[in-house]
Parts: sequence; C-alpha cells; structure tokens
Amino acid sequence: MYAVLETGSKQYRVAAGDKLEVERLEVEAGQPFTFDRVLLVNNDGKLSVGSPTVPSASVVADVIEHIRGPKLIAFKMKRRKGYHRTVGHRQELTVIKIKEIKI
Repeated sequence: MYAVLETGSKQYRVAAGDKLEVERLEVEAGQPFTFDRVLLVNNDGKLSVGSPTVPSASVVADVIEHIRGPKLIAFKMKRRKGYHRTVGHRQELTVIKIKEIKI
C-alpha cells in the first residue's frame, strides 16, 4: 500500500515505514503529524485518484528531527565590470517517518 502526498509544493510517494525529508513543518520533534493533502492511494491494486485530493484519506507520520540541508552557492558575475556576488543558502528540513496510511 502506498500513497502520493503533497507538502511544501512537492509530491512524495510514501509507504508505511518510509523515512523522508520534507520542507520544515511547524511541529515539535517526537510529535505525530497528519498530512491531509493525499493525491493518490494504491491499496493492493485498488487505485483511488483524487481530484485534486482523495476525500477521507490521510497519512500519519512521526516527526523525528529538524535539520538543515546542504549549503548551496549562488554566484553572480558580470564580466569586465568588477561585479561579483556570492550568496549561500541552506534549506530548513524536517525528517519524518511514515506511520500509517488511512483511507
């Protein structure tokens, strides 16, 4: 059984027991979180596709920790003008473990 959920304007295919990193959720570490935006559920070959979401479907996950992603460098330069600009960015992430998929 698996589901496709949407969080942080991204879509993830998840099954029970999966660990994944999503954009920062406003939940304390160790607390459960319920994702209501479930776009698709596959229950042993029985496919439920939402328009846009599957009604009464949800995914329950445990929040494990909050981390920061790898540092990304954005470098801008204009040749012969003496213009250089370096900007770094680290995305705030939340590590979750999928507990169950409810239909």
